[in-house]
Amino acid sequence: MSGLTTEHPANESKALPRAPMAVELVSFEPATGAEMWRGPLGDVDEQVARASRAWPAWAAQPLSTRMELLRRFANEVRKDAEAFATLIARETGKPMWEANVEVESVIAKVELSIRAYAERTAQRRLDSALQGTMALRHKPHGVVAVLGPFNYPAHLPCGHIVPALIAGNAVIFKPSEKVPASGEFLARCFHKAGVPAAIMQFCAGGPAEGQKLVAHEGVNGVLFTGSAHTGITINRRLAARPDKLVTLEMGGNNPIVVWDTPKITDAAAIVVQSAFASAGQRCTAARRLIVKDTMIEPLLAEVKSLADRIIFGAPFDSPAPFMGPVIDNAAADGLTESFLYLLSHGGRAIKHLVRPDEALPFLSPAIIDVTAMAEKPDVELFGPILQVIRVSDFDEAIAEANATRYGLVAALVGGTPQEYNRFWGHARAGIVNWNRPTIGPSHAAPVGGTGLSGNHRPSGFYAADYCAYPVASGEMEQPRAAIGVGLR
Repeated sequence: MSGLTTEHPANESKALPRAPMAVELVSFEPATGAEMWRGPLGDVDEQVARASRAWPAWAAQPLSTRMELLRRFANEVRKDAEAFATLIARETGKPMWEANVEVESVIAKVELSIRAYAERTAQRRLDSALQGTMALRHKPHGVVAVLGPFNYPAHLPCGHIVPALIAGNAVIFKPSEKVPASGEFLARCFHKAGVPAAIMQFCAGGPAEGQKLVAHEGVNGVLFTGSAHTGITINRRLAARPDKLVTLEMGGNNPIVVWDTPKITDAAAIVVQSAFASAGQRCTAARRLIVKDTMIEPLLAEVKSLADRIIFGAPFDSPAPFMGPVIDNAAADGLTESFLYLLSHGGRAIKHLVRPDEALPFLSPAIIDVTAMAEKPDVELFGPILQVIRVSDFDEAIAEANATRYGLVAALVGGTPQEYNRFWGHARAGIVNWNRPTIGPSHAAPVGGTGLSGNHRPSGFYAADYCAYPVASGEMEQPRAAIGVGLR
């Protein structure tokens, strides 16, 4: 994911000369390996200085003006929707149909954010004849850094950017180093709509630029979406800075529990959607399938049959693929190694992970039974690998669902209303679904998790909560006071 993640080889010799610092960023198309975009790295100090000078005037604009400019932004995206979706599909490798859905979500985000700001941060007054007025209003934080992920390079950053701009903040947006072209296109749409260039800035860069933005004295808040590893690094870096807003949207080792249901075909479709949409590269993807042992054979037969039919291919292939490649060869290598690790430590392959071309990051959906593993790794395998766990009773299913440090999504498929109530009450997750996939949460509701999945600042409809802070004011037009006791 984007931001601070970096590798430090343990065997690197201190005597070796260091490579020259990069001065530009390059991205590549996952499906072809061709160069996609090339551009200079952002100058973090200069960009923060520009934003700091500009944001007071932006914050002083009437709220209606900022909202109107964001509506114009939605129209700019709508006008260039096809070009934007094509760019996203090329740079991420996702199928064109999925890129189109992402662009539509960006457009819809504006009206959702306007409604959320009005509902979550509305001005309020409580009048009293003797005590004057108690007023509640909200202020922006100032300059905020938005660090975006590669899997949804427009939709997920906009979950921070749009409400932050509405609230009156200036934004410096650093997309993942894997998707700078999509980030630059997004920023241009804001500028074409009339949002000042100093208020919404695109910053190309990798881990070094992310680290500098996080630590910069002129940055008042960090709004991050990405891996738990990077989110924890940000949290540690700012542990001694309670004055800085930190919002962390991270991943999940998400469980989907299938219990008693006669609708095996529907249950299998929900499982496959949850596990393999976006090649498993969603923070909400189901990583663990927990199944009642009496249902295991019919369910797995249906899940495997459906997974065998999945077309995985390039974004513009015909017929359209269900899923594209993972983001790059390094990700494909890591997922292959992870599958082999599970196999060699007690896992039993139900559907093997297949990589047709070692030069490209296309992977087939994979299913592996890990019930017999003595220690199941509690990691987020960010790709199309579904781990199966067999259980005998509902309490065991809930315990397995909660056997993770993450807590983003948990889903129950089948079961009775009473069992769902138990599941909802005991599942440790910010999103708990019944007979619905783990993916595709509504952004008209809060989106966030517990544990390593977030820091209790959900986005979605609740992003308005962290993009402005409440200010309570006791107000009277004239001073009026008296001291009634304790005087000579």
